[in-house]
Amino acid sequence: MGFVPLTIATTEYRRTVRTVVGDRTKLLLSVGIILVALGPMMAVGLLLLPVAGEALAAGPIEPIAGFTVADIVTGGIATAWVGLVAFATIRVVSTVADLDEPALVLTATPIRTLVVGLVGSELLAFGTWLLPISVLLSGAFAYGTGTVWPVLVAPATVAVLFLSAFPVGFALGVGIRHLITVYEPIARYRTPILVLIGAAYFGSIALGWFDQVTGVLFDLLDGTPLGWPGHLLLAGLPNVTFSMPHAVAGVVGSGALAALAIVVGTRLAAIHWRSDPFREDEDERVVADHSGESRLASLLEPGLSQPVRTVAVTALRRTKRAPVRLLYVAYPLFMAAFFVQEIARAGTIPSYIAVLTCLYVVWGAGAFVSLNPLGDLGPALPAVLTSTVSGRQVVAGRLVASALVAVPVAVVVSLAVGLVSPLSLERVALLVPATVVGALAAPALAVGIGSLFPRFGSVTISSNREAVMPSKSAFVAYTLALAIPIGAFGIIYTDAADTVAAVATALVAMAPVVELSVPNAAVLALAWLALFAGLAGPALSAGYAVRTFDEYVS
Repeated sequence: MGFVPLTIATTEYRRTVRTVVGDRTKLLLSVGIILVALGPMMAVGLLLLPVAGEALAAGPIEPIAGFTVADIVTGGIATAWVGLVAFATIRVVSTVADLDEPALVLTATPIRTLVVGLVGSELLAFGTWLLPISVLLSGAFAYGTGTVWPVLVAPATVAVLFLSAFPVGFALGVGIRHLITVYEPIARYRTPILVLIGAAYFGSIALGWFDQVTGVLFDLLDGTPLGWPGHLLLAGLPNVTFSMPHAVAGVVGSGALAALAIVVGTRLAAIHWRSDPFREDEDERVVADHSGESRLASLLEPGLSQPVRTVAVTALRRTKRAPVRLLYVAYPLFMAAFFVQEIARAGTIPSYIAVLTCLYVVWGAGAFVSLNPLGDLGPALPAVLTSTVSGRQVVAGRLVASALVAVPVAVVVSLAVGLVSPLSLERVALLVPATVVGALAAPALAVGIGSLFPRFGSVTISSNREAVMPSKSAFVAYTLALAIPIGAFGIIYTDAADTVAAVATALVAMAPVVELSVPNAAVLALAWLALFAGLAGPALSAGYAVRTFDEYVS
């Protein structure tokens, strides 16, 4: 194989780095995720590890809950290995096994060489930030122990874990990807299967089950060969007994497991990459689509002109065929994990969560198909602009498409969360129509903002997958245009002008020079002004969208 695997690994590594660094949004998002995920752990580790090192250097530590230091280290190493395998598997399923230009790559490079290179690129990518973290944390521990050995053995232990975890993850990932993309009984239903798996994962985190599963894994894996590489780490700790045979066996076993995983991964990759992906029968899909569209068009025929019906049906059809375009609508759902634990603990949906859920439905109604009315047309934009359809008809079609989906969802969701929550029936009777009205008004607000900040080019959603999505400016402006009037209504409804004025005065007082007291009347006046602007916003926004479309034509 020569140095070809190394060339593949370094090339893929450079592409990964260039992808992240070249996209400012993706770079900031990656840094934010790392800070949120690892920041608290790093802070706690840097504070507590020197203390733990001093305690260990002072003498042997008594067992904690029946576990010795050696048990904790070996069990932790085994659990960490399983976590690395799971993470590597997800990476392979979603990205690594999805080759760019597979016909060219597979005819130019032996599959075994390609597999080794792809695994090597993952080792480089994650070693770039995990190895420095291990050096930093082990350095903090070494500072407490007064010896340099932890700094030497910790990165070596991480490297041993990487050596076997990523090849095993590759083999598992290729097998899973083959099932969900090629094997028809599973590939046909891969979308609902993946949704259920994602819901189960985030639900387990929100409900605290993830910690319980980790504890069970620790108990099961403690003392197994998967934890033997931990003896390599124990070798650098003072006053701790370790097993040299287990340390050597852990290193050798990791190498043997990596070699076996490469062989298995190569066979699975050959089967997967040489197979045709599952595709639904095009004729059946077209017939089903036309049948559904005909029924929908017949449903819309009373009271709606042909151009409006065509725009509405086309918008829904494009969304159905490319649901990945709605990925941004699901972004706020990631915050739902913070509320699930409270719901589980209370046994019911708190009132404020019921209201927030309805507000999310209203927000999603506008973001559904109305936030990029011009860009969503894609290559058909010139044909639409030069047709006889008017701006009023295009905007009306978009609003009808949104209403067809958003109104039923608004009724069901608002009624369900209202009845389950402690809200009184009178409040539920207000919540349901308010949510429905919001679901009708939000698309009108969104269509004008989307016309003001259109996006015509596609953006990368995942590896080799692109979609035309609303611009970040439209996304932010639309969210603020909804949030500000809603917040103003909350101030007026709860009579919170005094509190808001006090908070604003306190914030202004933090400035070194400015001395200003914010009067309650000013806050109340601004709230009423924002509320009136919010009420007028949908009509004004829809009118702007109509004029923008007509100006494109003229």
